[in-house]
Amino acid sequence: MIKRFGVSLEEDLLNQFDGLIAADGYGNRSEAIRDLIRNALVQKEWSDEGAETAGAVILVYDHHRYELAQKVTDVQHEHYSNIISTLHVHLDHHNCLEVVLLKGAAGAIKKIADSLISTRGVKHGRFVGMTTGKDF
Repeated sequence: MIKRFGVSLEEDLLNQFDGLIAADGYGNRSEAIRDLIRNALVQKEWSDEGAETAGAVILVYDHHRYELAQKVTDVQHEHYSNIISTLHVHLDHHNCLEVVLLKGAAGAIKKIADSLISTRGVKHGRFVGMTTGKDF
């Protein structure tokens, strides 16, 4: 069921919002506001370390770096019950992009992500916390 409600905003703020949603490709304000609300709910979900969540760790590293690929693999094997899938791509002769998909308690997933990102030799890493979607 769809419910309608009104929102009051200053004209300058509304103009900025309209510019933002147009640049992001939203067809209307309602869908943009729904996404903002969903994002806030996902952030709230992540504040509970025991909440069942999902996420992705994205890493770029030089696979020629001494034992780095093995260290990344070892962390994944230690936490196999939380790892849903991995994707490994060779970007060039030296650099690899690895995406690790995780599912489990928010606190546990975040620790695994931090462990992977902080592995010595990782050039860049980022974690994206998501939701399992069951509460939406």
